[in-house]
Amino acid sequence: MTALSFDEDGVDVVYEGTEFRLEKSLIEEATEKSYPDVTDHEVLKIVEENPSLSGEPRRIADILR
Repeated sequence: MTALSFDEDGVDVVYEGTEFRLEKSLIEEATEKSYPDVTDHEVLKIVEENPSLSGEPRRIADILR
């Protein structure tokens, strides 16, 4: 399972026991979207090749509220 922790500047990720950070600029470049408009599902797709997506995607702007 992948754990994502969002903040204003990026996402802390734990993937297969490895912890790393995805900076806001990297996420924007990868998705070609403004950081607040990116969804948690899109971030998972950056981290995992074939993520198990469940539930409705949530925009980062909504997560940070």
